[in-house]
Amino acid sequence: MSDEDYVYDEASGEWVPASQVAAAEVVEVRDAVGNLLADGDQVTLIKDLTVKGAGQTLKRGTLIKSIRLTGDAQEIDCKYEGIKGLVLRAEFVRKR
Repeated sequence: MSDEDYVYDEASGEWVPASQVAAAEVVEVRDAVGNLLADGDQVTLIKDLTVKGAGQTLKRGTLIKSIRLTGDAQEIDCKYEGIKGLVLRAEFVRKR
């Protein structure tokens, strides 16, 4: 008997190795051109974006440093000077 942990999969009704579940939950996030994004990447905006609640517009070409993936295939979390909790759609950025 192996020492591997097992997790109950409610969809199939079976016990599966935890390593298989972790591999299945990985979400690929791609930018507007199709490049694969990862935590810590730098991205550039490809369109002027009005930030709701901040009264500010981020101009095309703005560099966003150190992004974080959220688990959603189309959203990335990032920090920008003067804006807290900024979440951008991946379709509006290009990997630098």
